[in-house]
Amino acid sequence: MPQVLGSAAAALLAGLLWAGPAWAEGAAPISQATQACLDCHNEATPAIVADWQRGRMARTSLAQALKQPELKRRVSAQQASAALLNVAVGCAECHTLNPKAHADTFSHGDQPVHVVVTSKDCATCHPTEETEYGRNLMSQAHGNLVNNPLYMDLAKQINGAPLVQAGEVKLQPPSAQTEAESCLYCHGTKVEMQGLQKRDTGDYGEMSFPRLSGWPNHGVGRINPDGSKGSCTPCHSRHQFSLALARSPYTCAECHKGPDVPVYRVYQVSKHGNLYFALHKQWQMEAVPWTPGQDFSAPTCAVCHVSLLTDATGKVIVKRSHQMSDRIWVRLLGLIYSHAHPKSPDTSIIKNADGQSLATTLDGRPAAKFLIDAQEQARRQARMKGVCRACHSQQWVDGQMARLAQSIKDADAQVRASTELVQQAWGLGLAQGPAQKQSPFDQYIERVWTEQWLFWANSMRFASAMVGADMGVFEQGRWEASKNVRQMQDWLEAHRKKK
Repeated sequence: MPQVLGSAAAALLAGLLWAGPAWAEGAAPISQATQACLDCHNEATPAIVADWQRGRMARTSLAQALKQPELKRRVSAQQASAALLNVAVGCAECHTLNPKAHADTFSHGDQPVHVVVTSKDCATCHPTEETEYGRNLMSQAHGNLVNNPLYMDLAKQINGAPLVQAGEVKLQPPSAQTEAESCLYCHGTKVEMQGLQKRDTGDYGEMSFPRLSGWPNHGVGRINPDGSKGSCTPCHSRHQFSLALARSPYTCAECHKGPDVPVYRVYQVSKHGNLYFALHKQWQMEAVPWTPGQDFSAPTCAVCHVSLLTDATGKVIVKRSHQMSDRIWVRLLGLIYSHAHPKSPDTSIIKNADGQSLATTLDGRPAAKFLIDAQEQARRQARMKGVCRACHSQQWVDGQMARLAQSIKDADAQVRASTELVQQAWGLGLAQGPAQKQSPFDQYIERVWTEQWLFWANSMRFASAMVGADMGVFEQGRWEASKNVRQMQDWLEAHRKKK
C-alpha cells in the first residue's frame, strides 16, 4: 500500500490516540493522483487530510463496496471506470471528476481540479441517491425561494437595511453577502466562476485559484458550477462523510431549528429526543441496515425520513430514500396553511386560484393540481406508520396520528382567524396590502399575521407530529397564536376608532 502521510503529518498524528482507518488491513490502495494531492495537503491542510483519513472512503474502493450484500451496501452504482473501481475514494477521485463540466476547473499540481464537488460528482457511486435527492424539495430550495416573489418580498423586509428618512423607515436592498449569510445559507447560493486570482501560498510559491461568487456555501439547493442543483455536504459533511453524522439530529438542526421550522427544538423536548441525548453513545449509528431496538432505541430525523430499516430477522420495514418527502403526506410548514405535499420539488411553479405563489388561497383553498392526491397521501402516511410501528402498537400510532390531524386543524383555524383580521385591515385602508400593490409584510398588523403562520402555527403542527407537545403550547405555540389573534383584534378596533 502506498505511503499515505508525509513525515510532518505522520509526526502530528502519531500523538493521537487512534491509528486512522487508512492503515487498516485490507484497505484499498491510494491512487497516484490522490497521493500527489496528499504529498502537499498533508502540510497545507492537515486537518482536512486527517478528517478524510477517519472516513470509510479513505479505505474502501467501489469494488469492495459492491461486494457487500445488497442490504448492507452503501453505494448504488453497479459499475465504474477502471480508474475508479479499485482505489480508495480520495482527493482526486472527487475533485477531478468530469473536469469539462465544471466551470470552476483549473490547473493545480498538473491536474484539472475543481473546488466545488457536486451532487452530480457523488452520483458516480451514488446514482440512486442523487436521483432521489433531485425529487426532493431541498434540491430545488434555491429556486423555490428566489423564484417566488412573495417569499422574496418577505426576505427583503427582513434583510433590507433600514434607513429613517423624514420620520419614515425606508429599506435599502440587501446585499448579496447578506442574502448568502441569511436565507441562502440553507437554501443555497448560486456559485459561479469569476475567473482566476493569484495568491502567495508561502512554501509553495505563487499559485492561481478560482474566484467564486456565492462561495462558501453548502446550502441544500445550491446551484453548482457544473449546472447541477443541490449539495450532499449539508448532511454528509466533508471530508469524513460520516454516516453517524448524517443520522444525527444535530446535523438537521443547522437549518431546522426554528422558529419557522422548529423541528430540532421540538425533538429536544420530546421523549424521542430525551432517549437520544441520554443513550445515543450506546447506539450503533453506523450500522447498515439499521434495526430499531437493536441498533437504536428511539428515532432520529433520519430514522423517520431517510434510512433503510429492517427488523431483527432482516425483513425490510422501510426502504432507504433520499427523497425526504417519501414518507411525508402533508406539508406542515404552513405557507400559509398546511396542505398536501407538492407534486413537484419545484414549488415556484405553484399558483393558487387567486394567482398568488402559494399552495393555498388566503381563505384556505388548496391549489390541488400542484399537490399530491389522496391516494399518494395515504401511501406516504402508511410508510411513516410502518416506521412508528417498529416501536409502538397500532393503537398508539393511530392515536398519535389522530392528534396530529386535530393539531393541523387547530393551527389552520388560528391562521384563518388572523388572516380574516389582516384582510379587514387591508379592506378598511388601515394597512396597505397586495390589493394596493404593497408588501403584506411591512406594517405592524401584517408582521403579527406573518408570525401567526410562519412561527406559531408551524410550532403547533410540528410539536404534535414529533411528539413534543410542550413546544406547541406555551413556549411558541397555542399561547402565542391565541394572543396574536387578540392583539390583531385590539389593533384593528383601535385604528377603526381613530379613522
